[in-house]
Amino acid sequence: MTPRSEPLLWLQLIGFGVLPLEALLLLLVLAGSDPGPLPGLERLLCWAIGALAPALLLVRRPADVWSLLLLQTPLRGRRELQRRLSRLQATPALALATAGGAALGLPLLWWIDRQAAVASPFSPFNSCPRLVALLLAALLLAVMLWQWQQLIQSLWLLSRNAETVAGTPPLSLAELERQRLCLGLPLLLPEPLRLPEPQNLPEPSAFVPVAVEPEQRTEQTEGPDLDQQVP
Repeated sequence: MTPRSEPLLWLQLIGFGVLPLEALLLLLVLAGSDPGPLPGLERLLCWAIGALAPALLLVRRPADVWSLLLLQTPLRGRRELQRRLSRLQATPALALATAGGAALGLPLLWWIDRQAAVASPFSPFNSCPRLVALLLAALLLAVMLWQWQQLIQSLWLLSRNAETVAGTPPLSLAELERQRLCLGLPLLLPEPLRLPEPQNLPEPSAFVPVAVEPEQRTEQTEGPDLDQQVP
């Protein structure tokens, strides 16, 4: 019962490559409009809508690790191992990581918005109203926070050993619906990965030196007397 056999945990690690692309898209969105008279207040409100409010929700109800935002594994089709791992999501360390990701969103948004004028010639959102750009930026921040939490949760669960997972009671379906944020269409039913089982090699026996006794000399039998002449 190892979490490394769950393919969705490995699939969530795509967030390593998705997060930089989402930050680039955020730059192009903000580059399509000119900042207003109070850009600092606009950035703060955008961060509050797109990062702070979702962070409060995700701390209370963590994102379901078996959800890819648009698709998810059906609740009634989840294996016992998946429900055990879902209970392991409830830990203060993951809540702190989510809050830290939301806090990092503010300086990231501030820096990107200040540098957005450089990407203005390449932005497909030219002549976009500032309000629309800020709402799209808030939506992107919320998606980035979701990806961040899923990435941290997957790394956490993949690092759990089989003994810890086996000693964790599975989360019931009612608890899943009440305590996890399950988004997406229930269409994902991936089979578990078949990992090679470690071979149980026989333990080497203790080597006990044995004293070898010298071979006893066998008495040589006397051969026929060659001096005797045959009559």
